Amino acid sequence: MGALVSLIAVILLILVALVGVEVLPLQALFGVAIPYAAVIVFLTGFVLKILKWARVPVPFHIPTTCGQQKSLPWIHYSKIENPAGTTGVVARMALEVLLFRSLFRNLKGELHEGPRMAYGWEKWLWLGAIVFHWSLFIVILRHLRLFTQPVPAFVKLINAFDGFLQIGSPHLLISGVTLLLAVLYLLIRRFYVPQVKYISLPADYFPLFLITAIASTGVLMRYFYKVDVIKVKELTVGLATLRPTIPDGIGAMFYVHIFLISTLFAYFPFSKLMHLGGIFLSPTRNLSNNSRVKRHINPWNYPVKVHTYEEYEDEFREKMISAGIPVEKEVEEAKETEEKSEGKE
Repeated sequence: MGALVSLIAVILLILVALVGVEVLPLQALFGVAIPYAAVIVFLTGFVLKILKWARVPVPFHIPTTCGQQKSLPWIHYSKIENPAGTTGVVARMALEVLLFRSLFRNLKGELHEGPRMAYGWEKWLWLGAIVFHWSLFIVILRHLRLFTQPVPAFVKLINAFDGFLQIGSPHLLISGVTLLLAVLYLLIRRFYVPQVKYISLPADYFPLFLITAIASTGVLMRYFYKVDVIKVKELTVGLATLRPTIPDGIGAMFYVHIFLISTLFAYFPFSKLMHLGGIFLSPTRNLSNNSRVKRHINPWNYPVKVHTYEEYEDEFREKMISAGIPVEKEVEEAKETEEKSEGKE
């Protein structure tokens, strides 16, 4: 049901853009107003969410570890899996962000007859995730050529490397194909794996359907429904320089594409996609595990009057003895201790 609702929502978004451009003369709305509004919502929501998370106090170091902690000099410890300093944390975060290291170690558990629990190799999710994220990153970098004039050298280099196969005309860009295949894999996995399907919500399906639609419209524009790239760049450069213009004859497919992207931007700060920023604020990842070296004290602890066990026993000693509860000091011993302390005073 969640998948159907999400799919219908994406289809409605496509129809809204088509009707707005083909039936109603709303090119300025879909080409200028909505993209600007989406970027404002994205930036504002992203910053506010990060600031909200950053204000959450984390007085103690609670990293999730799976290696030997640093202790005695002659005991070898895991510098990356269980970092004791900033260098190890940076290395661990880099491997997590760039290579999804914790996901790479993921295992698949299956319950067999016996009962017997068996664990097996599970790297397809890691492969699909890393292909998806890196492909999306490369696609975003490639699109910078539409917003800059002159085009930066690194963007030209990425574009040349991405299309080095020189297949077709215009030549095939690998990142576009891998992005579409990876997002389809992640989407199909939510239907195919029963455990994943059971916990999937519309919030899980919607961004996958939306990104699939964005990638599909991009592929359609490049290889099938050709658009005037010169006019597209005129519009996008105008958006980037805050001098928007709407050239004639761009084509409805482009407006569908940019409307879907705007929807993704506006939806981003309110979705699970915020793990893009949240990963850097995760206390289970960005803190060193130095609890054996440094004592972490709650900085906002207020003074509390405590009632020690010694004071408790002095107050209820006779009742404890009469009830058969063992005490550390008998009545006579307690009196002698009290007299000695009074004599010293």
